[in-house]
Amino acid sequence: MSFLRASFRGLPRPTPASARHLHASAVRLALSAAERQRIDDAVHGAPVVVFMKGTPELPMCGFSRAVVQILQVQGVRPEALKTYNVLEDSSLREGIKEYSAWPTIPQLYVKGDFQGGADLALSLHQSGELEEILTKAGVVEPAPQAKA
Repeated sequence: MSFLRASFRGLPRPTPASARHLHASAVRLALSAAERQRIDDAVHGAPVVVFMKGTPELPMCGFSRAVVQILQVQGVRPEALKTYNVLEDSSLREGIKEYSAWPTIPQLYVKGDFQGGADLALSLHQSGELEEILTKAGVVEPAPQAKA
């Protein structure tokens, strides 16, 4: 056993970031090129895209509901938002997790950039960063300026 430990001595220890990178690389190999392209087309098919359980009108989980509500509060124009109900398509449900290397649903994308799940969307909303991202993407009406 000490021989085994000695043979690994001096090798870099994996960090959480490197583990995520290795996981993402391995996962990318499992997703077919056709499925990856289908998801990529969906992610880039609208300025704001949410992969969720249910629909905005009838969310099937609290986290999906939370993301929809955050986007409503932020004032995202309905025509700028496209949602995908992963409960209707099991290959999309698993594929989007592999595509983003993020294990949970919902997933929020703005202009093709992954923003995170419900927890990150809430954090971005609370910090004001999501408002900046959405305004820069041109998907919300700018707040009216107060009259002097």
